[in-house]
Amino acid sequence: MKFKFPFSLKGLKKINRTHLILVALAGVLLLVITLPTTESTTKEEEAGQPQGAAVNTGEAPEENGTYKKAMEQQLKKVLGDMEGVGKVEVMLTLQDTGEAVVEKDVTKTDERAAEEDSEGTKRENSVINSQEETIYIQSDGSGGTPFVAKEVNPKVEGVLVVAQGAGSAAVVKNISDAVMALFPVEAHKIKVVKMSE
Repeated sequence: MKFKFPFSLKGLKKINRTHLILVALAGVLLLVITLPTTESTTKEEEAGQPQGAAVNTGEAPEENGTYKKAMEQQLKKVLGDMEGVGKVEVMLTLQDTGEAVVEKDVTKTDERAAEEDSEGTKRENSVINSQEETIYIQSDGSGGTPFVAKEVNPKVEGVLVVAQGAGSAAVVKNISDAVMALFPVEAHKIKVVKMSE
């Protein structure tokens, strides 16, 4: 089947008003079809995740890196001050990125109804409705940002310590004990090695 244009190229001058309106409407329709999809994907990207009580922090990699560096520096300082350890380098691995617990406004309603049928049997119906809404901090009339009730720091998964004094078994034990006292890390996830001369 061959497609035939409603007008010939020779007759371009004879395009009537209805053809122009149809072409314009088709263009507008294509524009309208593409706009909602780009807006909805942008809104999904801004939202990041569905609403919930605990969400990953939006700037987790940067905050995570800052937290990790701060913990490594503190551990390095503490271990360096211990007797027999000498010069020390520390590396931590984190299990997750931490999370921010968002404050929720919870509304609960309890509806109870008692019924008695013609035979004298009593029935009690109870319906409990619960509704949660995220609390937002308003700033300058904008939509605001969710109110974060508390932030949970990332969990330390493993610790590597490179120390000058790690040639001594007593120093290695002291370092391992100190790391276990500071972080909830199992002994097999702590590695203490001697620094090269």
